[in-house]
Amino acid sequence: MPPPCRWRITTVTFPPPREIYENRRFDNLAQVWLGGGNPDGTYFGDHYKWRLMRSNGVNEDYVTGSKPDFERFMKFAETLVKAIGNPMVHWCNLELRQFFGYDKPLTPETAQECWDFCNEKLRTDPALTVRGIIEKANVAMIGTTDDPTDALEWHEKIAADPSIQVRVCPSFRPDKAINIHKEGFADYMAKLAQSVGRERLNSVEDVCAALSARLEFFKNLGCRASDHGLDYIPFRPCSAEAANAAYQKALKGETLTLEETEGYQTAILLYLGREYRRLGIAMQLHYSCLRNMNARMYAKMGPDTGFDMIAQNTCGGAIAQLLSALDGENACPKTILYSLNPADNAQLGTLLGCFQSDELPGKIQHGSAWWFNDTKSGMEEQMKSLANLGLLGNFVGMLTDSRSFLSYARHDYFRRILCNLIGNWVENGEYPNDDRALREIVEGICFNNASRYFDL
Repeated sequence: MPPPCRWRITTVTFPPPREIYENRRFDNLAQVWLGGGNPDGTYFGDHYKWRLMRSNGVNEDYVTGSKPDFERFMKFAETLVKAIGNPMVHWCNLELRQFFGYDKPLTPETAQECWDFCNEKLRTDPALTVRGIIEKANVAMIGTTDDPTDALEWHEKIAADPSIQVRVCPSFRPDKAINIHKEGFADYMAKLAQSVGRERLNSVEDVCAALSARLEFFKNLGCRASDHGLDYIPFRPCSAEAANAAYQKALKGETLTLEETEGYQTAILLYLGREYRRLGIAMQLHYSCLRNMNARMYAKMGPDTGFDMIAQNTCGGAIAQLLSALDGENACPKTILYSLNPADNAQLGTLLGCFQSDELPGKIQHGSAWWFNDTKSGMEEQMKSLANLGLLGNFVGMLTDSRSFLSYARHDYFRRILCNLIGNWVENGEYPNDDRALREIVEGICFNNASRYFDL
């Protein structure tokens, strides 16, 4: 058994801070696990589970629709029993055991008993409200993902409430300001202008000033990291005049060339990198995802509903050029790199060593096995690659992005895999059986490295 994990730091894309502030209590397991449609036509829930159910031929009415919650839960139980080899089996049964004390595996035969047992606790146990779940999981910090235009009113309320012990920090997600080539860019620029009290952002210089103003606002509310979810990371330096010309075309709804698009994107990424360095904010770059690939379902349900896939991009060189340009100005921020394509592991592993610094151990990080790689084999391969090519002992560890408050058990899943991997190396004679050194490595990866990295 791995040693106990005292605290966790979790960066998650879902958590509505309002639910933390209001300390929501879920009525049943379907609500906390599956979510579904919201009144405004958006969808909220764990897309990992949705994809699994669709793979089992489950009708969408049971996945995200309006079927009774127990029927939806039963459809999930019927799916889970077929998911041998899928981490969802481990995740769900860990959650049932750790948060509810339910020790049987979830199957169609145990589903009714599990439903009744867990729902009674959800309705009555003070440790199973949203805040109770967070406290039970020993979470030290939650990083939400927030657009620069977000008002962050719930973060302000949380920060002002002394009864909330966990830090809930906004993370700066400026994708819409970077994706000049995508639909809705001009409308978004109007929204960004409004967020800083202006009628219009007339130039790239205005855009940068607006982003800086919002980043300062985020920083004042505890922002520790940015989060860029881009198709790929470009690097095509251009003059200020060229970037501004592309911006003016985009505001008019004109089609941009690839050169114009990447020139503008590079200008914004360089500017933001300098700002992150100035403010001590980590720059996270996520890339190589093809999003919303089912056009029919995207039209019906919108983004982030489980219709994405791995992309193949060869942008490691561009990332290196971006970091090199910032490094040349002494403006390279702490950076965490995630590719959804596991074929990029070795490339990222070798990239890290080009830009490390004595400012901080592991300043440039190979981020944890992300999304579709968030499996036992995916985690092992990411950590083996990092160990082979860099320093695993400085790794900042696990990231959770499941959109389920119960998903903190996935940190324990990661921790067990980490300890098993290290234990095998020790048993094979590949590392000394030195309790002090091993404890420092494991506790570092599970908490201490991230605590240092994110200035807790």
